[in-house]
Amino acid sequence: MDVILKLAIIALAGCLAGKLAKKIKLSNIFGFLLVGLVLGPSCFNLISHQDLASLSIIGEIALSILFFKIGSEFVVRDMRKLGRSFAIITLAEVAGAVLVVFSVLYFGLRQELVFSLIMASMAAVTTPTATIMVMRQFRSDGPVTRTLIPVAALDGVLGVFVFGVIVSIARQLSPGADLASWPVVAGFVLEVLGSMALGAVLGLLLTMIGKSAGDSDELLVMTVAMILASAGMARALSLSPLLANLVMGTVLVNLTQNSNRVFFGLHQFTPPIYLLFFTLAGAGVEAGVFLSIAALGLAYMLARAAGKLLGAWLGSKGAAAEPTVQKYLGVALLPQGGLSVALAVLVHYHLPVISPAVLAIAVCSVLVYEVTGPLIAKTAIRKAGEIRGMASTIS
Repeated sequence: MDVILKLAIIALAGCLAGKLAKKIKLSNIFGFLLVGLVLGPSCFNLISHQDLASLSIIGEIALSILFFKIGSEFVVRDMRKLGRSFAIITLAEVAGAVLVVFSVLYFGLRQELVFSLIMASMAAVTTPTATIMVMRQFRSDGPVTRTLIPVAALDGVLGVFVFGVIVSIARQLSPGADLASWPVVAGFVLEVLGSMALGAVLGLLLTMIGKSAGDSDELLVMTVAMILASAGMARALSLSPLLANLVMGTVLVNLTQNSNRVFFGLHQFTPPIYLLFFTLAGAGVEAGVFLSIAALGLAYMLARAAGKLLGAWLGSKGAAAEPTVQKYLGVALLPQGGLSVALAVLVHYHLPVISPAVLAIAVCSVLVYEVTGPLIAKTAIRKAGEIRGMASTIS
């Protein structure tokens, strides 16, 4: 079958699956991943391994745009308004997830160093979409609700940055290499700093040329071209496309007064790309790997939950947050969504040897949290007494 026709079938099937998922109160990403599994090599094989390889460019474009948009969430003036307490909480819950997952996998289960580092960095990312949806549904209000939104925004940027740095470290680690050796340290420092410098320069350039854009269509073309240029140049220079696009988005949003013009156009452009990306990601999961990593996946999810809960508690306590925030914020931060799948797909491009297990665990985690996330969120805000504004205001 022609690959263009297959793309049409993938798009239509993904759209239908996403719509059905929403009808049963799940996110459309759940539907995309599931229909991808069904259409992929593990089931009907409509999408073969050869198709996945030839369509990998879609994944690279989707990831480049996604990381650019995540970078745009770090607005310095907004972060200053939040205050130290939110930064302390976010740093603590991110560090808690990374350290606990790494310790469990590397020291407890004796997994490879690179695999343990990658899974630990993926654990940092939170996607509390289900939690926020439940909060809106019940019109929740109170300390936990008001703390979650800014912490989740900071968490996304910080989590992706941590992942990018750790991938850069992992790329320098040949078998038997010492993590503290000079070549490894110099290699990842140069990669991280070089990627950030590239993103900053291109962000400045996009800021300048964006001012001359005549209309929204022209601005969209310029933006997409710069995002692709950032990814392509980073690859050519053996740098990190993730960090380059992340920094480019951050520079643009902080230097452009009306940056909403840029992102409004991107919002209209990206839905079909994201649909194809997540459906193809689901197709890339090997069903047989699920069984082989079941115990490891469970250990990862439990360790991540423990790290998030511990880190959020310590951070909230250190920031002198309300008692309800100390108790229940960690629970609200547990869900992990499509962003973790995107990071797992990125591993395939840089570290293909470990990518089957990483992708399988990421997809499994998302499917579990998509089903349990709303229940977890409802329990957290109910116990915090914040349904329909029942809680007191945050001090």
